[in-house]
Amino acid sequence: MKIFAISDLHLSVNNPKPMDIFGPAWEDYVENVFADWKEKVQSEDVVLMCGDFSWAMKLEEAKSDFDLFKTLPGTKIIIRGNHDFWWNSISALRKILPKDFYAIQNDAIKIGKSIFCGTRGWLIPDDNFSAENQKIFDREVLRLELSLKKAMGLKEHGDKIYCLMHYPPMNSQKESNAFTNLIENYSVDKVIYGHLHAKKFPELFFVRNGVEYYLTSCDLVKHKLVLIDEV
Repeated sequence: MKIFAISDLHLSVNNPKPMDIFGPAWEDYVENVFADWKEKVQSEDVVLMCGDFSWAMKLEEAKSDFDLFKTLPGTKIIIRGNHDFWWNSISALRKILPKDFYAIQNDAIKIGKSIFCGTRGWLIPDDNFSAENQKIFDREVLRLELSLKKAMGLKEHGDKIYCLMHYPPMNSQKESNAFTNLIENYSVDKVIYGHLHAKKFPELFFVRNGVEYYLTSCDLVKHKLVLIDEV
């Protein structure tokens, strides 16, 4: 089984918002992503999508974006991004998801020897952090720990834990914070995230305190799936 990832697809079947207004890097990007997907992914593989899946405002509008994946192979695992306003009720979302699609919220999923967990995340606190931002950050920390606890409950000897986040779990200086502390305390193997479209980190991949980190925003990875692992 291979594990791939790509983030920030910003699909818009029912909410036309062409991404090429953000520059030529986005021209024909959906076709390019799907062509790469069909070339790389087999039925037994997993593809992680770390938020900003659709521009839709309502769940029924997002359904058309999910339907685009019905003929694509592999198991798809998603988390919520900051633009996924259609994601309100996890139970309602799970009712409309196509076959082989899984949404993570305060829980974890195990496939073979691989466990997938995570949360949206938020901005990292700094000297100018508002009280509202702190409230959201603290809530996301709690959600991450809930998901990690579920992952640990599923873990057996030899399993790996993959943590999906939308926001990067640290600042550009890679300083420790509540997110990174949880990630390390729960022995996460790999963290996959997106959100960034300007390259604020020097690498798309780095290792920090034994944890591998992958930035997989669609435009930064040239609209190609990133191979995260082969297990």
